[in-house]
Amino acid sequence: MKSILSVALAAILMTGSATAQSVNIGVKGGLNLFNLNDDKGPEFDTKAGFNVGLLGHIHMAPQLALQPEVVYSLQGAKYSIANVETKANLGYINVPVMVQYMFDNGFRLQAGPQVGFLINAKSETNNVKTDIKDQYNTVDFGVGAGLGYVHPASGFGVDARYNLGLSDITKSDVSKLTNRGFQLGVFYLFKHKN
Repeated sequence: MKSILSVALAAILMTGSATAQSVNIGVKGGLNLFNLNDDKGPEFDTKAGFNVGLLGHIHMAPQLALQPEVVYSLQGAKYSIANVETKANLGYINVPVMVQYMFDNGFRLQAGPQVGFLINAKSETNNVKTDIKDQYNTVDFGVGAGLGYVHPASGFGVDARYNLGLSDITKSDVSKLTNRGFQLGVFYLFKHKN
């Protein structure tokens, strides 16, 4: 896991220094509302989780930016069988690269690809946790889109994003599972410049 974080952080820094007009590094965190989409099976219920990580905000042009991120994201879903609730807790290191259109008033539209690396996977029923990582693929590909706002003078901002998983995350031949969910959060850009 340390090597994934090191490589991703190095990529953020190198990308920014190579072509950008200005680069900011920041931190972010927030709430996840994720679910699993099963193309042939039962419907799952949305499960709350969290996300926390680092971001690089790279100005490419006056109103265009690239924002690579390295984020730990607790995802998954929950379901009930015979009134017994089970949670699938899937922990990913996600590396999205968002292209942002920046309005003059601090608002930003964003969209881009994401790759996720499964770090842990546990099933929880009646407070009993079971490791289920061997049932899931270790890499997840997806796309994200959303809206953000940064207060230019302070560097603080808010972010809302929808993530759509494109790849099958399960090793099962019976069904295809994909990650889907919303992320709501806050971020802070160090030494932010207007």
